[in-house]
Amino acid sequence: MRGPAELPPAHTWHPLVARALEEDVGPGDVSSALVIPASLRGSAVIEARQALVVCGLDVARAVFAALDPELEFERGAPDGERVQAGAVIAHIRGPLRPLLAGERAALNFLMRLCGVASFTRRFVEAISGCRALILDTRKTLPGWRALDKYATAVGGAHNHRFGLYDGILLKDNHVAAAGGVALAVKAALAGRADHLRVQVEVESLGDALAAVEAGADSLLLDNMDVDAIREVVEQLGSRVLLEVSGGVRLENVRRLAETGVHRISIGALTHSAPAADVALEIAHGPGATPPGGAAA
Repeated sequence: MRGPAELPPAHTWHPLVARALEEDVGPGDVSSALVIPASLRGSAVIEARQALVVCGLDVARAVFAALDPELEFERGAPDGERVQAGAVIAHIRGPLRPLLAGERAALNFLMRLCGVASFTRRFVEAISGCRALILDTRKTLPGWRALDKYATAVGGAHNHRFGLYDGILLKDNHVAAAGGVALAVKAALAGRADHLRVQVEVESLGDALAAVEAGADSLLLDNMDVDAIREVVEQLGSRVLLEVSGGVRLENVRRLAETGVHRISIGALTHSAPAADVALEIAHGPGATPPGGAAA
């Protein structure tokens, strides 16, 4: 079994926290300043309003820490755990003004990250028992790649290349510009760094055979139907790593996995994941904001 996903280095996402607070809090939370005494302290919980896979609690913690280091943040569940609606996934205690100032930014991060992790988990579970692995892609929110890919890993997927610099993938436009599949593969093999394997996108059995004969290490079977994929697997599955991409949905992912391919990459994990429903509620108490209030 895979170990737990590792949170990306802070420098890859801390600027997002700072930017989120800058655009939301700006020079200050005028609503809280008018109705909440500066000395008032309290506690709150972050709740799951739906069944979800927990992801991003350390990012939420960083939001509150950036506003006031006195705020205490306690996890209610680890990243990667599936919880049901109503579960408390975090507790926050301390001065109420900064607690409320960080509410929206923290929830925005959790909505996105829990949403991606939860959606990914559905694909991973849909192909349970097959040898194929679910992979993410570079179809991430600009600036969010490290966190988006962390969320897919929390959901159980494997990360594809992070960017253009750490993996060779010859797409259709590379092939067209190079003059064909074989020429593109040979050019890549001639100039690649030793640690980089050559993957090439193909759309037919003929191109797949040409790519393998030219020395490709891996094939990306793009938008091919199940019968065509199965034929490529039968002829080349023992010689190269085979990855399917294009048009992958929950409704068809198991059929694709059952062809015997090694990997299935899915852009929808990050570009179409529904946001998770999470909420922050202040605990009952004298002078505390009652739970259930709307947060715009």
